Amino acid sequence: MSKPIIRAAGGLVWNEKKELLMIFRQDKWDLPKGKLDQGETLDACALREVREETGLKEVVLGEFLGITQHEYFDKYLQEEVIKESHWYIMYTNSYETLIPQTEEQITEIRWVPEYLIDSLLKNSYLNIELIIKRYFDKS
Repeated sequence: MSKPIIRAAGGLVWNEKKELLMIFRQDKWDLPKGKLDQGETLDACALREVREETGLKEVVLGEFLGITQHEYFDKYLQEEVIKESHWYIMYTNSYETLIPQTEEQITEIRWVPEYLIDSLLKNSYLNIELIIKRYFDKS
């Protein structure tokens, strides 16, 4: 029997200093993302989730970057599912106040200079490493 697919979207958010926005959730460094609402487009979902999870307001949607997938146990559905995350490049400035969405277990948000990204990825998820690598392979 095939596993249900949960669609989600998120962003690799860059500021004018070429720093990447990363969030710390459940003891891992991650990128802002979340589940698609019914009737919502993937790009709208990505922007909404970035805004909700970080408190940013002035976020500009850039190009679509790619899709990652991972499996996990969904406590609401009570079964194993596949999360299919659609990733977009996004831009903002570093001047807005960052507000972690604590309801989503986000305890820290950090602007990460390019030279420090690899060190944070040592405590992250494979799909996050892969989508960040795809970004750098493209640029």
